[in-house]
Amino acid sequence: MDVNVRVAGEAGQGVQTTGDLLVHVFASMGLHVFSSQSYMSRIRGGLNWYDIRASDAELFSGREKADLLVALIPDAVEALRDDVTPNGMILLDGEKGNGATPLPFTKTAQDLTQSALMANSVAAGAVFAVLGYDVQTLCDYLGVQFKKKGEEVVRNNVRCAQRGAKLVSTAGGAGALKSPAGRGAPAPVYSGAEAVGLAAAVSGVKFVASYPMTPSTGVFTYLAGVADDYGILVEQAEDEIAAVNMICGATYAGVPAMTTTSGGGFALMVEGLALAGMMELPILILLSQRPGPATGLPTRTAQQDLRFALHAGHGEFPRAMFAPGTPQQAYAITRRALETAHKFQTPVILFLDQYLADLQKNMPKLDATTRPIDRHIVKNPSPDYVRYAVTESGVSPRAIPGSGALVVCDSDEHTADGHITEDLNVRVKQQDKRMRKLKGMLAEALAPERYGPGDAQTVLVAWGSTYGPCREAVDLLNANGGSAAIVHFAQVWPLDPAVVRSALGAEQVGRRFISVEGNATGQFASILREIGAVGECELLLRYDGMPFTGEEIAERAKQ
Repeated sequence: MDVNVRVAGEAGQGVQTTGDLLVHVFASMGLHVFSSQSYMSRIRGGLNWYDIRASDAELFSGREKADLLVALIPDAVEALRDDVTPNGMILLDGEKGNGATPLPFTKTAQDLTQSALMANSVAAGAVFAVLGYDVQTLCDYLGVQFKKKGEEVVRNNVRCAQRGAKLVSTAGGAGALKSPAGRGAPAPVYSGAEAVGLAAAVSGVKFVASYPMTPSTGVFTYLAGVADDYGILVEQAEDEIAAVNMICGATYAGVPAMTTTSGGGFALMVEGLALAGMMELPILILLSQRPGPATGLPTRTAQQDLRFALHAGHGEFPRAMFAPGTPQQAYAITRRALETAHKFQTPVILFLDQYLADLQKNMPKLDATTRPIDRHIVKNPSPDYVRYAVTESGVSPRAIPGSGALVVCDSDEHTADGHITEDLNVRVKQQDKRMRKLKGMLAEALAPERYGPGDAQTVLVAWGSTYGPCREAVDLLNANGGSAAIVHFAQVWPLDPAVVRSALGAEQVGRRFISVEGNATGQFASILREIGAVGECELLLRYDGMPFTGEEIAERAKQ
């Protein structure tokens, strides 16, 4: 059983504050929670909404419709009325109903505290009453949440929450909606951005240089917030070109470093990416996707940069690309991305998108203990050390400046000792050496993860953030007599065709493959076809800037 609460209003009106409050208090009650956000690219005005889904079972996706719409402005009622379930309820902040139940959240907060700032607590109290939950649970949570701000702040928030619940009771709406009971779900809540940031911090990243760009900024600001705790130098660069060159310099000096960006910023980083390819530097680029081209839809979600990232940079050089599907997976994959970069001395790209970066989900507490990755650095190098020694694996011994060896690097083609060369034989040897890294990277590549019966006739192919919605779609399809499974790719390059075919069950006659992607061309499906891993593959695409839901995928797959 689950319930979906949608809080909607203008930017700057407290939509996110109210949503965050409900997410965390529901999690503290032992409910499974899943939240997602839709917001416009403006500081004030517009129409934004925040969905909070709560259940007695683990959740992996948002829902199309809301059971309870909390409208902070009349326009939210007009725009979202049709997205409320038939037996749902609409609460509107104000004195007039406009087809909804009017409850004066803002006026109540103003009357009780001489400030409208606590209207979110009034709204939260109203939500608790509609769902039939004991408002005292909310009040207890507010007491803990605002303890550091003093007794008066706690007291006023509690009064506002209690009055919100009373307003609903007076209007006859208490317990109007059936709601799930807590079943011991974990209390910690993480967004995708927080999971990536924490993983980078505990894995030993010591330098982050970025130019802020939605939707990657959440990772950047998280790392800035924990910089003192983990000894990280965080630099807001003047632009993305400077940012990528800064982390190239840092990794040359032996420092684990990363940058965060989105598509437009990544476009500016391409020359620096190729520089890292030639100099064999283990840089990590977080590429959090949004719709393009150009500035596109800055605050919406997409999976449109896969092909761009795979082929970005002039010339040819190896790279690895990862795309986690959940915050918990993002934590593990971020570490894996850093380990891969340093083991193979090559650039690595880590994909997020607005949906995964912003969504929140409760899960067991992530380990915040520092566990630095192995940088694979040669200590006490011999007198005859050369930086780009030709090896069978393609990975040369890596020493850092100041370690007793002369470490020469150059952006031109170079000899084994790092000096510029025009010798074509040397060029071939160095290029072959670099490209041989792909063999080792393939041997260690993450196998795709399967969910659902092994003999399923319909196989949803997913990468990155479509994992959760596809997983829920599989459950919906199978519950209604279908035969479906999902194969999810958290590593999207390099790919071993044999491993992919085995995971998909591509040899089984009559099996139906559907690639679910947030782009207009089926980019991942085309890559699978190119490497010979799959033949015929249907496309289930979405590119309007909004995320998939399990319901949508299940319905479209049936069609």
